[in-house]
Amino acid sequence: MKITFVSNYINHHQIPFSNACYGELGDGYRFIQTEPMEEERVAMGWGREVDGIPYVKNFYEEPQVCRDLIIDSDVAIFGWIRREDLLDVTAVIEERLEEGRPSLRVSERIYREGQWKAVSPRGLVRKYRDHTRFRKKQVGLLCAGAYVASDFHLVRAYPDKMFRFGYFPETRHYTEEELEDRKERDGKIHFLWAGRFMPLKHPEYAVRIGEELQREGCSFHMHMAGSGEMEEELKRQVLEKGLAESFTFYGYMEPARVREVMERCHVHLFTSNHLEGWGAVVNEAMNSGCAVVGSAEAGAVPYLIRHGVNGMVYRGSYEDFAEKVKELVRDREKIRQLGRAAYRTISDKWNAEYAAGELLRFCRDWKEKGRMIPAAGDGPLSAAPIVAPGVFH
Repeated sequence: MKITFVSNYINHHQIPFSNACYGELGDGYRFIQTEPMEEERVAMGWGREVDGIPYVKNFYEEPQVCRDLIIDSDVAIFGWIRREDLLDVTAVIEERLEEGRPSLRVSERIYREGQWKAVSPRGLVRKYRDHTRFRKKQVGLLCAGAYVASDFHLVRAYPDKMFRFGYFPETRHYTEEELEDRKERDGKIHFLWAGRFMPLKHPEYAVRIGEELQREGCSFHMHMAGSGEMEEELKRQVLEKGLAESFTFYGYMEPARVREVMERCHVHLFTSNHLEGWGAVVNEAMNSGCAVVGSAEAGAVPYLIRHGVNGMVYRGSYEDFAEKVKELVRDREKIRQLGRAAYRTISDKWNAEYAAGELLRFCRDWKEKGRMIPAAGDGPLSAAPIVAPGVFH
């Protein structure tokens, strides 16, 4: 079995999944990058794990070698590729189909800014060229987010060929006692907000809820990991509201250091809106035993979180978010229970090793039986339901 994954570039959210595939297939697995990583991501510490990975090839350095690998693979997986001048994915998929070789697309939402955009004539022509034309052919879709299937359903693409997928950052394994030992024990509830300080991620929610919790006499500390355009304004608000002793701003940190802070915290606040395609920080926080309060609008949340079972889900407004946070503040045992259940969700199913195993099973079945057989249940490679954006069950 030969599988080739093609995308802009590999990062720490994809390396564990690729490592697992390489562990099973050896030289039968390749990851092809079509461009170097952006400088902003490198500055955030995203690129340091990439050097020396044996299965990574660079299309921009060895175009013919990489193209041959893609064409000759039993299954080719095409992710996010901006360099259409280097690689015309649609043409390559057609060439593979002529050779009897199936392909998979991986996508986040195509209508994040609103499904009304599906009526655009120019957009529909492009979607037909890239996706809808393959509706009856051996091409499937891996949905990196809960609302992806709904977007593609609008353009009548990939009927009965859409499957749950996502990002799979490093999974760490602990006993319950080890998880508990890592948590802060100073009597305060420790919250974490992590990401880029930008409007779509709503970091200001952390400041607003901090002000309310302080006013209500809650003993807490808010850890803010990240940086971005809103950083100075957030720091100013914290000072003005008298919250300086209850907030720590870390700036950009390497992913491993962010995980260390997660392990110490009890609750993770994930406040991104509908423009967040996935949100791998949710995987990491759940793996760290945090009770996540997450927005239903972001792609990862409906796939990973069952409200009240392994996390808390709010429906977009700050008021609903604040209500869910305060519900946890009133019940510290619930924080512990949700954190343990969150950890099990990641360690048992939504992790790189499990996802890679299901992908290889899926591809082998496809090659041997000529059809796509989804995984059972609701984990990676299971059938992706068509769920309207923002709807959470």
